[in-house]
Amino acid sequence: MRVVVAGGSVAGLAAALALAARGHRVDVLEAAPPPPKEPGEWRRAAVPQALHAHTFTSLGTCLLRDRVPELLHELLAAGATLLDLNAAAPRGGPPVADPDLIGLACRRTVFEQVLYRHVTARPGVRVRHGRPVTGVVVDGERVRGVRLGGEEVRADLVVDATGRRGAARGWLAAAGIPLPADRVERSAITSFSRLYRRNSARLPGPLNRGNAAGGIWDGYAAVLHLGDGATFTVALGTLPADRTLGRLRDAEDFTRAAAASPFLGPWLAPGAAEPVSPVHALTCPPNVLRAAAVHPPVAGLYPVGDAAAVTDPIFGRGMSLAFSHAFALAGLLDAHPAVDAAQRAAAGRLAETTLRPWFEHAAAADRSRTAAWTAGTPAAGSPAFGLPGVTAGELAAAAAVDGTVWRTLTRTLMSLDTPQQAFAADALAARVRAALSSRERPPAGART
Repeated sequence: MRVVVAGGSVAGLAAALALAARGHRVDVLEAAPPPPKEPGEWRRAAVPQALHAHTFTSLGTCLLRDRVPELLHELLAAGATLLDLNAAAPRGGPPVADPDLIGLACRRTVFEQVLYRHVTARPGVRVRHGRPVTGVVVDGERVRGVRLGGEEVRADLVVDATGRRGAARGWLAAAGIPLPADRVERSAITSFSRLYRRNSARLPGPLNRGNAAGGIWDGYAAVLHLGDGATFTVALGTLPADRTLGRLRDAEDFTRAAAASPFLGPWLAPGAAEPVSPVHALTCPPNVLRAAAVHPPVAGLYPVGDAAAVTDPIFGRGMSLAFSHAFALAGLLDAHPAVDAAQRAAAGRLAETTLRPWFEHAAAADRSRTAAWTAGTPAAGSPAFGLPGVTAGELAAAAAVDGTVWRTLTRTLMSLDTPQQAFAADALAARVRAALSSRERPPAGART
């Protein structure tokens, strides 16, 4: 099968990697020039969030480990670090040893550079730069290719990897094909981040979240993510209308606020690290579940990555979900090789099961957090998503003392188990209450 992937950033490259591994011929059409060869920070104009903190959750890290181990080795050789999240499990009680609770510490820009080199070296993949897709060629109830201005490129299948602009809707509208409305829920958060480099190989402080340090606090979030080499990124999130924290664009104000946040102080102590970037500000996008992904109106046009769904970046799930969805879509083509109504329906069901749970979790968490911050009440008092009678703070506090609760919560935060899977059992709520009554609650920070 000949496949055109529209967009050559992380999601598009993941789709090309997954499809080529199954024998498909893939053309990636990308408007931007290729990334530089040397690792480091670089600015992709169409992806302003690339310079901000990113994480590769356990879902994506396990996929690399199990499906593309050679790519994982290349990332580690470029300075990425494999993290064992079990190190953050509570002390005492039965030990927690989940082999899938792993993460990858790497800057987004370095990750994309290594991924680009790996994918372009694969047989069956061609990446063409300066070639933005402007439309699709529709024949009846299926897509037959794409348009590049006045030129047509024929293909059996088209993957929309155009990122947050989700170009498939516009392409279909131009072809006279309507779509139901996307599901959109605002995230209502402004993020400020800055890149640092440690002055020592030793970590200045613990990673209380396994793959990160920090948490969600009263009125703001403060989280630190490790990058490749000795780099790390600190991200602070607040409501756009918060004038107290609205000065975080200033480097000195940013550093003071970050250093005063729980778990982050040792990382920013004098001599511990040096800043290597200015403060970057980003208004976080709304959570979006796109109709073109869950209700594809024609066969042969399937979005992946942010073109399919956007979830609040505070959860760090975007890249892992893109990889998971892309590899699952490639596998679906084995079961449904004909580009027809059956394939279209299967692709919609796949997007539903792969993406909807995370959209709904992010949207519900954003609503609760925004309501708490707006009212000036602790975010920890918000209900824990999917766990009746338990607040976010109670769930986090129980996870700090009970290994089973910690593992359940962490597997959800790392995208291995959906909230519906993890929190469905009544026994978990009972275990949370038992853990809270058994010992004093340490300050854990709301993690849901």
